[in-house]
Amino acid sequence: MSDTSHDAGQGPETHFGFETVRESDKAHRVAEVFHSVASRYDLMNDLMSGGLHRAWKAFTIGRAQVRPGMRVLDIAGGTGDLARAFARKAGPSGQVWLTDINDSMLRVGRDRLLDRGLVTPVAVCDAECLPFPDRYFDRVSVAFGLRNMTHKDRALAEMHRVLKPGGKLLVLEFSRVAPALAPVYDWYSFNVLPKIGRVVAADESSYRYLAESIRMHPDQETLAGMLRTVGLGRVQYFNMTAGVVALHEGVRLN
Repeated sequence: MSDTSHDAGQGPETHFGFETVRESDKAHRVAEVFHSVASRYDLMNDLMSGGLHRAWKAFTIGRAQVRPGMRVLDIAGGTGDLARAFARKAGPSGQVWLTDINDSMLRVGRDRLLDRGLVTPVAVCDAECLPFPDRYFDRVSVAFGLRNMTHKDRALAEMHRVLKPGGKLLVLEFSRVAPALAPVYDWYSFNVLPKIGRVVAADESSYRYLAESIRMHPDQETLAGMLRTVGLGRVQYFNMTAGVVALHEGVRLN
């Protein structure tokens, strides 16, 4: 499945929130968003979700079942919440990589890991072209990053490639909320959230983009199908907070 269209006159196009932009422009514009919000990203997450993002991540960490000695790749790991928990569980005999395409976010995550005495490998890299060997990791995670990727199918195929047979992919992402809650959720997303961004982070437009990007992201069943398409098995998902977010899982079978 591709999230792009093609115009012979201008080249491939994709979505940036509700806008249609050239693929070549999207990565730069997404980067601008996260350069802008990096320093207050965790504070904004607490305010926007009422602290629920911590529970969503805790559930993901539990489902990952990282054990001592495991190799773990955290993609679009940002400020390092998942990587920090995985590093403690993998222990000194394990290996946990914190990666992000955005160096501003990655610096925040790296510094927070170091502040807690955790020295883990850190790399700026594109999820659509991962610089790791085939069948290397026991676990791969991506939390709230997949929806910002231009070619989600390519990124998922790369995640499958670097997993060992029996290894698990975990995708935590905003998803399709229950229909009964949709009107209230939409009102909050497009009226309240940008105003919080303006007051706290002095950046209304970035948080409007984040709300729009959630609406453009595949729903639960579509994303589950994408995981199966790249070769993952035992695919399942767990809705949280009435579908505001969902955790998708898939296992590399061979």
